[in-house]
Amino acid sequence: MALLHIRYNQTRGKPGRGTVDHVWRVFEDGKEYLTKNVEINVPCKGGKTGADYSIICEGTLRLDRETSTAIVSA
Repeated sequence: MALLHIRYNQTRGKPGRGTVDHVWRVFEDGKEYLTKNVEINVPCKGGKTGADYSIICEGTLRLDRETSTAIVSA
């Protein structure tokens, strides 16, 4: 299990930042993933992380590359 931070991708559609459909930034252990969808199956909370706010949860991240979905489970 890891502590995950999920943020809205404000730079979507720009070079290197995914398409305009990649609306989520998911951070796990310092690595960032850009996804179109997020499915959260664990308790989470909101919190300010730097200048932005994030959804913060603890769980296991699985990436479904076919649907571009980050899935967080217990």
